[in-house]
Amino acid sequence: MSEGMNRRGIRPRFRFGIERPGRTTELREVLPFRRSWIAIVFLAAFDLAFLIPAITTFRQAAAEWSRFDSLFDLVGALFLTAWLMGWSIGPLVMTTILLLMLFGREVLKARPGAVEIWLGVPGLGFAAVYDPARMRNLRLVTPPPKSGRSWRGPHLAFDYGANSVRFGSNLGQADLGDIESGLESATGTRIGRGKPSPEDLQGEWEVPEFARQLAPSKRAGEQASEPDFEQPGLFTASAVALLLANLVPLAGAAFLGWSLSDVMVLYWAESAIIGLFNVCKIAVIGRWFALAAGPFFLGHFGGFMAVHFLFIYTLFVKGITGSDSGGDLREVALLFVSLWPALAALLVSHAYSFFVNFIGRREYRGRTMSDQMSEPYARIIFMHLVLIFGGFGVLLLGDPVPILILVIVLKICMDLVAHRKQRQRRKATAPETGASA
Repeated sequence: MSEGMNRRGIRPRFRFGIERPGRTTELREVLPFRRSWIAIVFLAAFDLAFLIPAITTFRQAAAEWSRFDSLFDLVGALFLTAWLMGWSIGPLVMTTILLLMLFGREVLKARPGAVEIWLGVPGLGFAAVYDPARMRNLRLVTPPPKSGRSWRGPHLAFDYGANSVRFGSNLGQADLGDIESGLESATGTRIGRGKPSPEDLQGEWEVPEFARQLAPSKRAGEQASEPDFEQPGLFTASAVALLLANLVPLAGAAFLGWSLSDVMVLYWAESAIIGLFNVCKIAVIGRWFALAAGPFFLGHFGGFMAVHFLFIYTLFVKGITGSDSGGDLREVALLFVSLWPALAALLVSHAYSFFVNFIGRREYRGRTMSDQMSEPYARIIFMHLVLIFGGFGVLLLGDPVPILILVIVLKICMDLVAHRKQRQRRKATAPETGASA
């Protein structure tokens, strides 16, 4: 399969699902698949070592969910569940690799206009589909000993755009000749030689179907251009939506008697909204790989959010009200119910930015899952530092409205600056290509 996830140049089409042997193909060959029993034993031992804490934590979380009756019990259950989600990615990946090492196989398929390399267990797997007209330099490769690819032994490789694709195990020169002639006969295309063309290195980005529907359409005959990125500024549509959403808590503090605890809970909920849409962004960028990255992000972000809410509740909500309870869940629910207009406004604002900027203007171009997973933290941590220091100032002065309004204004300014920098960064990192998405 392809080395890494380099987004430079053309890319194959990926799909995950059930193998369809009955599908019309001119060539279908099950490739030799080398198995290292030493590696299998070591991986099984590591997998078992990771599974034991996961099973223990699952039992603890199940026990917490079966008997919680206060906020502290709920936070404990949520934290254990979030930790379990993040930790489980390790044994899940290792178990998948172990099953592939034990029962996996590679299947090479070809038909006019498509070459497919299918990897999985019998009946279920992952496939990469390549355009034979853009395949180059099919060759036999012997990896150096003790390298990351030595388990394959002599195998085949070809160039696709700026990347090399490797497949098969324990193959020889005769296999190279047979497979090359079989591919060319099945596809009706001769495999090229030499360096990639500028078009192959420029490439196109695959766009989800719903993104195609939301992206600005091009008139017939109009030359493809760069995505319509929103120009950075304080008076763009998404910046105005963010400003209006932030004015709701300002009005609540000035005219509705909202306290510091109300504002802290509201901005905690906004962090949760940011995390929700960040999962959506990870799904757009990573596609099938988001099945692992999404739960991992939810695990560590969810644990952070659970502990952070307990911190807010203990220092601000409980401290202000003087309640001695352990956090009655009905009282906690009423905190959010009373804030529903501001919550709805913030949800609409972030949804507008996601669909219009990230999807409609294709800001996902040039982004990686690693970038996206870390993006919410800088903004959220800085925002909460401002709120916490401002909040302590309010507590020391008896919760006066002017200082509370100042905290909200500082948060609005920080949000707008972060929003503007985000638009600038994404415009700067967008691929400089004339290809249409």
